[in-house]
Amino acid sequence: MGHQLLAPAAVLVVWSLIMLLWMAGTRLPALAKLKLPPERQRGGRGSDLDGVLPPEIQWKAHNYNHLMEQPTIFYATVLILALTGFTQTDVWLAWAYVAVRVVHSLWQALVNTIPVRITLFTISSLALLALAIRALLGTLG
Repeated sequence: MGHQLLAPAAVLVVWSLIMLLWMAGTRLPALAKLKLPPERQRGGRGSDLDGVLPPEIQWKAHNYNHLMEQPTIFYATVLILALTGFTQTDVWLAWAYVAVRVVHSLWQALVNTIPVRITLFTISSLALLALAIRALLGTLG
């Protein structure tokens, strides 16, 4: 199997877990400082904390959620390519996708201006689109 192509996917998995730890490491202490009454500590979703916790705290959670969304397509695409055959171009595209997603994470978690974020998202999406087309062609050929 294509270990060379699977490495970027493994890196993105580890990065996602780093973001999870960063999110928990900032969100849990912020929640403890709020001293919410017990009835507000039950149930709910992470997005319910928007407007409760400072935005800078929530940015990490928003990014973690983003890493659970589009990258799932990346993982499937990489597996398809690893099983059907891939080229060095696919490896470069996979690394480009991961690198831009890491930069996107850092930008969203620390600065979070929309024009830069959307640019990074678009660049990573184009790399993913190219990979997905190459995977599709690999399965048809």
